[in-house]
Amino acid sequence: MLTDPISDMLTRIRNAMLVNHDVVLVPASKMRVSIVEILKRERFIRNFEKLRGEPQGILRIHLAYRDKGESAISGLKRISKPGLRVYVGNGEIPRVFGGLGISILSTSQGMMTGQEAWRSKIGGELLCYVW
Repeated sequence: MLTDPISDMLTRIRNAMLVNHDVVLVPASKMRVSIVEILKRERFIRNFEKLRGEPQGILRIHLAYRDKGESAISGLKRISKPGLRVYVGNGEIPRVFGGLGISILSTSQGMMTGQEAWRSKIGGELLCYVW
């Protein structure tokens, strides 16, 4: 049993990128699907698909690489953890690498990037940084 499924997903993606895999498989959940949708929208991954499975299904994530074979994701960092939750208000949402990366927040209106939350003038739980 995992105590931090989001951290597990980020670690699987990080490990797959380090060895230049095209695809990584992750157990599915609503929160993981929301995070992967944001990564696709921001072009950090090429695509993803949800496969049927017992009991929860599996996400097949297709990783994106640039022309020279380097990964579109340079780094992933988990911020809010089960032992220490990190919440930010609208004015406290951090910029990642001067705007080159994104922060992912869980808000009352669903998962969104830090920039989207800032535009909507809402805060939430700061889940992770991606750059």
